[in-house]
Amino acid sequence: MSEGKSKRTICPSCSKPTLTCLCSRILTPPIPNSVNVTILQHALESNHPLNSTRIAKMGLKNLTIATVSDVNFQSQFLIHLFDPNLSKSLFSDEIEDTHDLFCDKDSNLIDIDIIDSAGLKNDVDDVIFNSKFETVNQVNDDCVVVNDEVKKIPIRRNCDDPTKGYEGPAISVTVGKYGAITSLSHIWMQQCESNEIGFDKILSCVEACEALSKGFVVKKLQRKQLNGEENVEEYEEFELEVCPGSVLLFPSDNAVSVSDLDDVGFEVKNLIVLDGTWAKAKRIYSENPWLNILPHLKLEVNEMSLYGEVRNQPKAGYLSTIESVVFALKAAGENHTGLDNLLDTFECMVDDQRRCKDERLNKLLPN
Repeated sequence: MSEGKSKRTICPSCSKPTLTCLCSRILTPPIPNSVNVTILQHALESNHPLNSTRIAKMGLKNLTIATVSDVNFQSQFLIHLFDPNLSKSLFSDEIEDTHDLFCDKDSNLIDIDIIDSAGLKNDVDDVIFNSKFETVNQVNDDCVVVNDEVKKIPIRRNCDDPTKGYEGPAISVTVGKYGAITSLSHIWMQQCESNEIGFDKILSCVEACEALSKGFVVKKLQRKQLNGEENVEEYEEFELEVCPGSVLLFPSDNAVSVSDLDDVGFEVKNLIVLDGTWAKAKRIYSENPWLNILPHLKLEVNEMSLYGEVRNQPKAGYLSTIESVVFALKAAGENHTGLDNLLDTFECMVDDQRRCKDERLNKLLPN
């Protein structure tokens, strides 16, 4: 908009201009959906005029939205288990090197036998060790003095609040651009058949699958370079609780059709959806390897999206976020009449956008 012209008034609820506000079209109160919906929304998608997550935000009571940006340098994911009462045998003799944010994967850890011989073992809880040193003089506040050098050690303590899981992560994975995994550590290393980097190796472990099925918390720590290689900014991008019964709506090769939910083997309680263009959604999927933990669902519909000609869809069955959510919720047993209202509201939003587009084109045409 050129300088001097007043900006359009935007509705604070639906983020649409007042003339095309969606609020009056949404039935109230919000639908009390029993299957929670979690939307991972690409950072560049939220302000798009045709983004349909805004309809889900207004129309669904049980909804979580997390903003996800591309990995341009490096990101780390820390996964904590819900259940703090799993056998401590899972943690013995395992390598854990995620005490410090983006710590060096080759950092020195302390051998448990040396701690024991020094009479200091009782001062730490479930320490995970890797390398041996000649002398250990002191253990205090997560630090140990080894050969007159202070070193950090990872300490895992049980947590009384099961929603927060362990103080130390069960899985730590670092990824670069396009989802390339540069480091991966987890507490089931001895149980896994291979030390190769990849979530498929973790999921081949029965103990890991059982523990993760009880729910977990995933935290994404984004790291980006500013001016110069030495200038790096680190920040937390999101932290999500992934409850038992969570599934991912994404058409991967091993995805189960929503019409065959019985094949999932459990009651679906949380539907995770990726929000963005298909290119953005694929990038979210590749750069968030923890999504591989979840069973995958796919929609099998032949109809074209209500987006129609205003936003390109690769082919029939590639739907908008709100359409995907509605169809998946219905397949999961949600029968609220308000679900169809969400689709009606979306169709109105698309019609408004098409009309505005036509009006702009008409103004450009000669009289």
